[in-house]
Amino acid sequence: MKKDTTTKETIKTITEDIAKYILEIRVEDIKFVDKELQRVEKREADIVALCKINGKESILHIEIQNSNDHTMSKRMLRYYTDIKFRFDNLPIHQYLIYIGRPKLSMSDSIIEESISYRYNIIDMHTIDCDKFIKMDTPDALVLSVLCDFKGKDELDILLYITRRLEELTKDDEHRLGKYMLILETLSTNRDLKEKLKEAEEMLREIKYEDLPSYEIGMEKGMERGMERGMERGYSNGMSEGLTQGIIETAIMMIKKFKLSVEDVAKELNISIDELKKHLK
Repeated sequence: MKKDTTTKETIKTITEDIAKYILEIRVEDIKFVDKELQRVEKREADIVALCKINGKESILHIEIQNSNDHTMSKRMLRYYTDIKFRFDNLPIHQYLIYIGRPKLSMSDSIIEESISYRYNIIDMHTIDCDKFIKMDTPDALVLSVLCDFKGKDELDILLYITRRLEELTKDDEHRLGKYMLILETLSTNRDLKEKLKEAEEMLREIKYEDLPSYEIGMEKGMERGMERGMERGYSNGMSEGLTQGIIETAIMMIKKFKLSVEDVAKELNISIDELKKHLK
């Protein structure tokens, strides 16, 4: 998993969601532990967390792999022994989540005369993205990018996910930003980073004035502006009250209905520069 631009909060969210929706286990009280292995190759495990799994204190180790690696079972065993050295008394739950395009061909075990080792592999090709998309929650939507698109157009899927995330998070820009960061992180693992960028650019270029919601937003904003203007007019002087009410309405229309500064200024007959001052 690419983690160089991913915050701890985001990794925690990803861990909780993967556990709930993909591994179907209940994970609580997550605390991430140092994962860097002091060896020549200096590999770092994707996710290693001290947590409660189905109520029992445990270690959760998750790897996300986008290609077949014939050494994977040996790598997982090495991770296991390093984790075991540090947390000898705790059960270790290891999962490999495979999201690559080629058919899964990695072994989930090492069975020899003197050793019997096994870990869990989740092949995302067996999970239809519709399963998560139909759940219609931000958490499930971002995870759907790891699933099999079943021949559906990648750009269409990413457009839907991105648009729906915006609708579900509404005016909470921080929440939307968190989910977009998760989506970008997971799409990189699926080699869909460029497709996601294309989807984001297409959504930004949509002409909102062509959408029914644009006209509705204008009408509602105008009505609310008149109400506020009248309210303020009686207490602060009619002219001052109407001006302030219109400014507040303009800001609401821009933020709530995602209308452009230029369109709102033109519709309400106010200065673009003046409106921009109030938006700062």
